Amino acid sequence: RGDGTLSFEPPKTQAVDKYTYDPKMPITTLGGNNCCGTPTEAGPIDQRPIERREDVLVYTSAFLNEPLTVAGPVKMKLFAATDGPDTDWMIKLVDVYPDGTAMPVSEGILRARFREGLDKPKLLTPNQVYEYDIELTGTANVFQPGHRIRVDIMSSNFPQFDRNPNTGEPLGNSDKTRVAQQSIFHGGTRLSSIILPLVPALEKN
Repeated sequence: RGDGTLSFEPPKTQAVDKYTYDPKMPITTLGGNNCCGTPTEAGPIDQRPIERREDVLVYTSAFLNEPLTVAGPVKMKLFAATDGPDTDWMIKLVDVYPDGTAMPVSEGILRARFREGLDKPKLLTPNQVYEYDIELTGTANVFQPGHRIRVDIMSSNFPQFDRNPNTGEPLGNSDKTRVAQQSIFHGGTRLSSIILPLVPALEKN
């Protein structure tokens, strides 16, 4: 229900959140870093319409008391499982304003079969938990006092990225799709986390 918590302190107890990804009902691209001929508008667009969907996990920090500056590459370390041979993991870093407006700051997607590199495709073992390193677009943003940091996790961003049919078949060779059951792990030894390039605050004279 979008009430997940994002914390600077790692939770000691492991938990798992689940959602269903249906390639026939993908998440619609809404702003962000798309470019180069995609038929959707790019840039800062409020993410709340897609964050209300039940196939999007939403994790939000407490209100910031001081400005937090990030500049550089962003990475998501994700512990996740799916019940099929392949799927996609889409991550968005979001700046939440005091009035609730949720503006995208950075995003990244990984097709699970390419987790070891584009030159090393390898299908998944269903329901096995894997550790993924997902690179997001580099960014520079100041999260202001009164704002919150948010991470959205989903499995599609269409039409910016082609839908993963979840079948594991060779890409582009079949029109078959399957519904995937997704599990995201956090806490304990499976510590899913967003890794931000923090810029130290300048000391005031």
